[in-house]
Order: sequence, then C-alpha cells, then structure tokens
Amino acid sequence: MGDSHAGPIGRAATAAGLPFVGGPMGAGREFTASFFAVTDGALTFHAEEAQRLYRGFLDELGAADLTDLTVPLVLTFGFSAHFYATTENWRIYRDPAGGYLPGFTTSQLFDAIVQAMAADALAFYRHAAGAGLRVLAVLPPQRVPVHSDATIFQAAEDCLCRALAPAAVELVDLRARVTDEHGLQRPELCEPDDPIHGNLSFGRLILAELLDRGL
Repeated sequence: MGDSHAGPIGRAATAAGLPFVGGPMGAGREFTASFFAVTDGALTFHAEEAQRLYRGFLDELGAADLTDLTVPLVLTFGFSAHFYATTENWRIYRDPAGGYLPGFTTSQLFDAIVQAMAADALAFYRHAAGAGLRVLAVLPPQRVPVHSDATIFQAAEDCLCRALAPAAVELVDLRARVTDEHGLQRPELCEPDDPIHGNLSFGRLILAELLDRGL
C-alpha cells in the first residue's frame, strides 16, 4: 500500500506475473499527517477513497483488519521527501550565503521538524510493526522537483530512516544503486515527462530486491 510511488512496484509485479494485493491509494501529501485512526483495535483511513481501497485489499486477502494480515506489508507511506523539502519552507533556516549551518540537517531540531510533518506515517509503520507484521518501507525515486531543496530532500529521507529503525521496519533503500554522482535518480530509471516518479525499470529493481528478501 502507499502513494503513487507504489505504482511502479505493482506494474513490475504484474509484468512478471507475480501475485500481489494492493497499489496506490492517493497522493504522497495525503499520507503524512492525520490520515488514519485506530478505534477499538480497527484501523480506518480518513479519506473515503483510501478507506474504500483499503477495505478492498483486505477483502481480497480474507482479512478483517490490517493486523490480521499473514503476508508481508510493503509500504511507501510518508516517504514523499519532495513534499517535506519544499524550498520556501526552509528559507528561514538558511545562512546569509544561502546554505545551511554545519550540522543543521542532522540536528535534533531538523529531526523534530521532519518527524512532525511525517507524524502519522511514522505512527502507521509503528502500528503495523507492533502488531507483529513484517513491514517494509520503500524509499522513493531520488527525484527532486524544482520547488524542492535537494539537501533537505536527502536529509529528510535519512531522518525518516533513523526514526523507523527502533520499530524494526525493513528499509528498501536502493539509493546507492539508482543514483548518479550527485545523488539523483539516473535518467533511465525516471518516468518520462514526470518530475517525481520512477519508471517500470525502477519498479523492477525494487521488485527484485523484495524477491531477494524472500517475499
């Protein structure tokens, strides 16, 4: 389950003839804060369309709730780093030369800001992992649109990875394999005429990684 970044993974699985249940449930910005609730042990999504899709996924698997799943849960929620990295939001933290003070992007302040923006996404991962599910978080394509700051983009991803480590969430992090010398997604793994998404080839790399992990 996830945002639009889940799309290439599903397309790759479909092309390979591999069975799966799930897919994109909305835009990345919809799955950062205040997007779900757990009431009397049952998880629900606030957005009507996300809830409809979620219930459909569960029905396909014969499960009443997320915590009843017996298959691994692959998620992209909360990793829309370009959303957190909107340049204008970070202008106040820049020094007169236009950069950031040394240590800012690894500081407690930075972590607190990013984790506040991704609060519900982090809570979702912790809820699923706490229920005993095998949970995998897939990092997004390393594509930084014009309205986002590349330094913040990359630092926000690192922050989220650190935040999920204590929850025993497995990170599917292909950054070292898919980027150029600047840390950006290589062109052959980018969706054409699209500023943020990976293509089918990128999805196939993620799928191969998942299969290597025994999924």
